[in-house]
Amino acid sequence: MSDTRPGKSFGGEVDHRAQQLLKLLVEHYISDGTPVASKALAMLPQVQVSSATVRNVMGDLEAMGLVSSPHTSAGKVPTQLGLRFFVDTLLSVEPWQEDRVEQLENELNPNMSPSELLATASEMLSQFTQMTCLITTPRKNQVNLRQLEFMRLDEHRILVILVLDDREVQNRVIYVEEPFSDNELSQAAALINREFGGRPLMEVRHSVIGSMREDKEQMDALMQRALDVAAQAMPGSDGDGQELLVSGERRLLDFSADTSVVKSLFEAISKKGRVLTLLDQCLESTGVQLFIGKESGYRPLGDMSLVTSSYQVNGELAGVLGVIGPTRMDYKDVIPVVDVTAKVLSAAMRNGY
Repeated sequence: MSDTRPGKSFGGEVDHRAQQLLKLLVEHYISDGTPVASKALAMLPQVQVSSATVRNVMGDLEAMGLVSSPHTSAGKVPTQLGLRFFVDTLLSVEPWQEDRVEQLENELNPNMSPSELLATASEMLSQFTQMTCLITTPRKNQVNLRQLEFMRLDEHRILVILVLDDREVQNRVIYVEEPFSDNELSQAAALINREFGGRPLMEVRHSVIGSMREDKEQMDALMQRALDVAAQAMPGSDGDGQELLVSGERRLLDFSADTSVVKSLFEAISKKGRVLTLLDQCLESTGVQLFIGKESGYRPLGDMSLVTSSYQVNGELAGVLGVIGPTRMDYKDVIPVVDVTAKVLSAAMRNGY
């Protein structure tokens, strides 16, 4: 979970009876989304007190900011603070079903390419939770360059082929003013692979540019020109090359009747930048993290919850996956799904990279 747990401050103030009633209220609210009347709570077999006592307890919980009344006679609903207290203090998370775990392990085949693994994980997480799934791709500084190849297309165009971690292949066409021969391109690729092969991609880029600046006088013309082409083919320095994969965007339409809320969510996801920043913050911690409503500090998510977990590549934190859904999502089901998906993806990426 996130280290920021505002509900914890109520741990010593909410007595056992109040905790029991709050738990029942939240579970009822998650189930059907309607306010819960004190009389309805009092009729539950787990409750051994009168409806008048329940009303008094609900009044105390409302004074603490854990429940509220949307209408004067409509009963109570949990506030975002009440949901946080419920998750941190009252929720019991069960292990995910073994058959679902096996299904996920079968689908996330380590023989797939990293991009296929991420796309499959995103689709499956969205299907399992019936929510919108977000996955950040690994930072480029965590991807190694295995091999670089040059291919002459014509006198002024060269195809640069970057082979990353044995699986991923990226192609870029670079324009050159002075033509290369096929033999020169072969020699240049061999030199670059010998110097930089097996190193992190962003480190390679910085090393290539550094070599061009520092050794310009000592470097022969061929190598200098080849490094220039290679530098143009590397990811830019204006970011780490992270991308955001999204599955189940249309499920956002099911979460709110307010079209302006849905529109702002669509816009936030399509622009990606602020969402990437938020998810990047989750990369600093292991395990499941949960942002309920305004806890994310991002206005478009003010009425939503975000459940995330980081995944690893070769034992190092590399990216984040998560789901966006209503604040009344079934946390006891969603949390283990996100947790297990991140772990299975990490295992597949470790074997596949």
